[in-house]
Amino acid sequence: MPDVEEKMPLKDPGDAQCRSCKPETSAPTREDRRGPEDHPARLIGTVDDVSKPSNKIGMNHDFHVEEKVSSPSSLEGKVKETMHNAFWDHLKEQLSATPPDFSCALELLKEIKEILLSLLLPRQSRLRGEIEEALDTELLKRKAEHGALNVSLLSKYILDMMTLLCAPVRDEAVQNLENITDPVRLLRGIFQVLGLMKMDMVNYTIQSLQPHLQEHSIQHERATFQELLNKQPSLLDHTTKWLTQAAVDLTTPLPICLDISDSTTMACSSPNETVSSPEPLSPTMVLSQGFLNLLLWDPENEEFPETLLMDRTRLRELESQLHRLTLLASVLLVASSFSGSVLFGSPQFVDKLKRITKDLIEEFDSRPEEAMQTVSEQVSQEIHQSLRNMGLAALSSDNTASLIGQLQNIAKKEDCVRSVIDQRIHLFLKCCLVLGVQRSLLDLPGGLTVIEAELAELGQKFVSLTHHNQKVFGPYYTEILKTLIPPAQALETKVESL
Repeated sequence: MPDVEEKMPLKDPGDAQCRSCKPETSAPTREDRRGPEDHPARLIGTVDDVSKPSNKIGMNHDFHVEEKVSSPSSLEGKVKETMHNAFWDHLKEQLSATPPDFSCALELLKEIKEILLSLLLPRQSRLRGEIEEALDTELLKRKAEHGALNVSLLSKYILDMMTLLCAPVRDEAVQNLENITDPVRLLRGIFQVLGLMKMDMVNYTIQSLQPHLQEHSIQHERATFQELLNKQPSLLDHTTKWLTQAAVDLTTPLPICLDISDSTTMACSSPNETVSSPEPLSPTMVLSQGFLNLLLWDPENEEFPETLLMDRTRLRELESQLHRLTLLASVLLVASSFSGSVLFGSPQFVDKLKRITKDLIEEFDSRPEEAMQTVSEQVSQEIHQSLRNMGLAALSSDNTASLIGQLQNIAKKEDCVRSVIDQRIHLFLKCCLVLGVQRSLLDLPGGLTVIEAELAELGQKFVSLTHHNQKVFGPYYTEILKTLIPPAQALETKVESL
């Protein structure tokens, strides 16, 4: 699935056709659509094609559109700035002429009127009538023909309307416009702030419609999948195999590294506890384990569950994010054991280590050993420098060698520290599925508190994705799980939202 945040470009009137003096307004971009192909691509295309916009809005409560800002130094930014300046310079020439030429000003006022009307709610009929009367196009044309069009007075009226209609976050921007005396600069500022207010209204509308869009997306995806299933009864084979493996994993002991002890517990059972005192399997447990397994999926394994093909790209992104957090937390855990409580208790020191590590592990996938060697050198140097700055005892040569060695070992998958951190992050994500993100953050295992903000972001994305998927395909999962869980063990009769 595509990213859940959509960006909507805000266009200045200078982007419009300057000859017609008609400014363009912003609008959400439409994504290219792919045609259906052979399975599984056909499945992805068929479902994803129609449900993509409502899907990403419905499954993400923080979805919003925002202004696209081009860098002033970029070619796009320079071209836009040139076009904008040309338009507004042309308007200034028209208004300064004798007699004034109001052709472009009239087009701007017409556009501003349409934007103001679009910001009104259906019940605001009185304001609608007032705006229609004050900015009546035909009336303004007649005034312009007689040279009696007062642009400054109209701008004052528009500012008053903007003050009434804007969200609190735009109050300051509107107030700043009141200090502008130049009519052209004022109109330019009005148009820019109105663009932001349009975006506010779009986001308000999205939030209002989100429950309806979510339900529509769920019903449509399920109906589309059912049509394909009717034509191809084997369409759930990989999904069945995926859930079967998840049920097996819940009763199979996991290798636990014993070099690091941790007394920290979480609200849900640890992997060790699950093995030593197994609980009866339930659909929710099996499905949660299945979702976790997707974050460890072998790229060579082509038997990806059909019900999650549409989410595969997003799952890969989450897997990559989880991998980077595992490396980051592993480095910080090793560093903390050599830094001491005083130094590692400094938020500034920890934040600096995080920034250094995040930058250096970007190349880990292509050069793991080299990346961790650079990390070990930089982290060791930073610890030495910080200890010296705080007047604390420096690390001995043996401790320095041990620090560097342990950091370099993180490059190995079987490294003890890395394995423990990886298990703890997976445990955290499992608890997010069962308890929710906020409750899971209240009792983080040791070594994860330093990446709490990053874990919260990861957990929210993972829960949103799995929650929506479960809403869509829950009935299919229920039927499959009935064949996997003995009736005597089944604690639930239906897969519900986690």
